Amino acid sequence: MMKRVEATSRFGWIMSLLSAAFVGGLFLDGWAHTHGRVDDTFFTPWHAVLYGGWGACLLMLVGTLLRNVARGRSWRAALPTGYGLSLAGALLWFVAGPTDLLWHSLFGFEAGVEALLSPAHLLLALGMGLVVTGPLRAALSRDEPAPVGWSGQLPMVLSVTSVLSVITFFMSLGHPLSNVPADATRFALVRAQATGWIDLLQSAGVQGMLAWMAVLMAAVFFLLGRRHAPTGSMTFMLTLNGAAMGLLYPRGAYPLAPVASLAVAGVVADVLRALLRPGADRPLAWRIFSFVVPAVTALAYFASLALSRGVWWSVHVWSGTVLLSGAVGWLLGYVALPPGRPPLAAAEAKLPNAVHSSAHSDVPVAIGRGSSS
Repeated sequence: MMKRVEATSRFGWIMSLLSAAFVGGLFLDGWAHTHGRVDDTFFTPWHAVLYGGWGACLLMLVGTLLRNVARGRSWRAALPTGYGLSLAGALLWFVAGPTDLLWHSLFGFEAGVEALLSPAHLLLALGMGLVVTGPLRAALSRDEPAPVGWSGQLPMVLSVTSVLSVITFFMSLGHPLSNVPADATRFALVRAQATGWIDLLQSAGVQGMLAWMAVLMAAVFFLLGRRHAPTGSMTFMLTLNGAAMGLLYPRGAYPLAPVASLAVAGVVADVLRALLRPGADRPLAWRIFSFVVPAVTALAYFASLALSRGVWWSVHVWSGTVLLSGAVGWLLGYVALPPGRPPLAAAEAKLPNAVHSSAHSDVPVAIGRGSSS
């Protein structure tokens, strides 16, 4: 069977940027919905931007497919490695888009949590996720790593950031940046509720914080496992994702201070990565990193709220949330790097020569390698 071609650096850059624009259209549409800029119609300027991003990705993929087929490659091998599923995700929108339109016609337009849980919207999210992870799959399946530094690694970092942003978008009702549950400026409204409701609101806020931390640390661990991820990649990812989530805050001015706290957390993560050098051969450093980064992220978030809006949660609640955030990261660290995983050098020594020749790629040896569509 004819082997797929590897994506060129130019193709990876174009697809990662188009994918980021695609996700940007999603957040623009989300901003319009949370700020009352839409009415009960499917055909809006915000949908035009969103579907325009989808169309640009689809045209790039289909154009590349047809060009390579015209050059003699088979249909199965015509797309670069890693982008077959991207094309499948883009084509899925031909089903999901009309389904969304039909859903609106049958059941009306969604509001609040309904918009995030609508089956048609989740189908669209699945397609988008498949599209934007193309550069990531291409990086994972490459026999030789891309050049070290931002010029070679940005498509992969931007792809991780894009898929993280798609996930957090659909967590927006419980996300600490789009919801800001501990905001003291909302305390008068909260105080008017019965005691049981206050406890429920705090519990929901804490659970949203911990769920967010789990998703965030999964992306951080992924970058941590890529030995060629450039310095500053975690700051880039957390800052871009935080800035996008802030657009979904529906009450008042843009939450600049909480968003900036995520940039601070990214800097801390990059500095700790440089100082501790966590990895399979330094498991203690990995465990320390796993706890400190989410704990600092939560602490920076509450500090930013205290300085800008105030925190209505008691010290018992917010300080406990900081420690629990660290615990979530620490436990996930054992999933990302299980105990007993051999150090890289020892693992490489046991590999057959054919595999050993590619052991210095971006993919950690203990995870292995498989082909990607």
